[in-house]
Amino acid sequence: MWKFIVRRVLLAIIIIVFGSLICYAVIRMLPTSYVERVARQRSTMPGSKGYQYILAQLNSYYGMDSSILVGFAKWGGNALRGQWGDSWFFELPVIQKFADVIGYSVVLGSITLFFEMVLCIPLGVLAARKQYSRTDYFITVFALACISLPTFFLATILKYIFSIKLGWFDLYGIVGRFYEQLNAFGKFGDMAVHMIMPIVTLTFINLGGLMRFTRTNMLEVLNADYIRTARAKGLPERRVISKHAFRNTLIPLITYLSYLLPNLFAGAMITETLFQIPGIGYISFQAMVGGDIPFTMFYVTFLTALTQISLMVADVMYAVVDPRVRIQ
Repeated sequence: MWKFIVRRVLLAIIIIVFGSLICYAVIRMLPTSYVERVARQRSTMPGSKGYQYILAQLNSYYGMDSSILVGFAKWGGNALRGQWGDSWFFELPVIQKFADVIGYSVVLGSITLFFEMVLCIPLGVLAARKQYSRTDYFITVFALACISLPTFFLATILKYIFSIKLGWFDLYGIVGRFYEQLNAFGKFGDMAVHMIMPIVTLTFINLGGLMRFTRTNMLEVLNADYIRTARAKGLPERRVISKHAFRNTLIPLITYLSYLLPNLFAGAMITETLFQIPGIGYISFQAMVGGDIPFTMFYVTFLTALTQISLMVADVMYAVVDPRVRIQ
C-alpha cells in the first residue's frame, strides 16, 4: 500500500510540474499580455515616455525579460515557498482573490452535483431496468437532448423566457439592485434567487452524460450470471437491484465521479461568464485573457493537484466498494 501511495504521489508531482510548465509557456506565447496592455496605456498619458521604454521597464519588473524556462523556474521557486505573488489584473494577493470568489463556485457546483446525483442515477437505473420500453426511450432521448444542448444556447433561452418575457429573474449578476438595503435573510434570499438560472443551466447540461453512463453500466451488470442466479432463487426484484446490481454499478461510477471533485473548484467558466457570477471560473477567464500569470498559474496548479488527489481517493474507494479489488 505504501509503495503504491509513494508511486502515485511521485507521479502526481511530475504531472503537476509539467502541467504547470505547459500552462506557463502558453501564457507567455499569447499574442498580447498584461504587460503590453499596461505599457500601451501608460505610453498614451501626457508627458510619458515611449511605449518600448515603458515595456522594457515593465518586463524587467515582472520578470518577463527572461526565457520561458528561466521564468518558470523563478515562479516555481517562489511557489514552493508559498509565495504566489499578487494578481496583476485584480491588483490583489492571489490567495486573497481566490478566497473571495471560490465560495460562489463551490456553492454553485455543490448544488448542481446534488441534483445530478438525485436525478441521473435513479433515472439511469430505471432506464436499464425497463430496457427498450417507452420509459427507456424517453429517458434516452432526454439524456441525448441534454448532452446536445450548448451551454450558451440553454442560458440564452432561460434568460429570454424568465428574465425578458416573465421578468422573474435578473439577466446578470449575483445580487440585485437593492441588495444593500435588505436584512441578512433578505440578502441570502436575493443571492439564492440569482443562483437559480445558473444552477438549472449547469444541471441540464450535465444530466445526460451521467445518466447514460449509469444506464450503460447497469445494463452490463443486469446481464451478469450472478444476477440471473439471484433472480432464480426468487429474491425480490428490488433487492436484486439495490443489493446485488447497484453495488457493482458503483465501481465505474466512482471513476466518473472522481472527476467531479475538481469541477467543484474549477468553476463553470461559460455559465459563470454568461450570468456574470463572480466565481472562480469567470474570474480565471478574466485573468487568462488579461495575461495575469500569477493568478492563472495558481489556479491551474491548484486544479491539477486537486485532480490527482481525487484520482487517488478513487483508487482507495475501489477497494471499499469492491472486495475483489485489493492492493497487495
